[in-house]
Amino acid sequence: MSALTHTANTYLRTRVMTASREELRLLLLEGAIKFATQAREGLLARNFEQVFTGTDNARNIIVELITSVQSAPNPELAEKVRSLYTFFYVRLTEASFEKSLEKFEEIIGLLEYERETWVMLMNKVASEKTNESPELTDLAPQTGSGAPFSVEG
Repeated sequence: MSALTHTANTYLRTRVMTASREELRLLLLEGAIKFATQAREGLLARNFEQVFTGTDNARNIIVELITSVQSAPNPELAEKVRSLYTFFYVRLTEASFEKSLEKFEEIIGLLEYERETWVMLMNKVASEKTNESPELTDLAPQTGSGAPFSVEG
């Protein structure tokens, strides 16, 4: 392992270990995009080992996304999110088996859209936290993160 690879792995490990739940979900989405893109590039290069490895890694991340969705406080929304991620998983599998560049591009686009949506939600929650009036902040419970609610990842 090169020194550069070791440094990158150390940085990533530190980033993951210090990330909030919201940031971890973002890292998962970024990883799924990265590996799906690698699979697509492998298909373009006719490197089927790269297609398999990229697809397998992206699917493993999508499984983590599916299993980490918490039902509380909105079970109906949680089920819709799980269904969306399940669609991503199935479509990625189809892209790999069919060696379909179009399906890889579709799933990468959907994952990028999901990432953008998640970033917008994170920014909105952060903005709302900073715009809270002092009176409300003083009344917020002082347990956990101190926030009256959290975005579950």
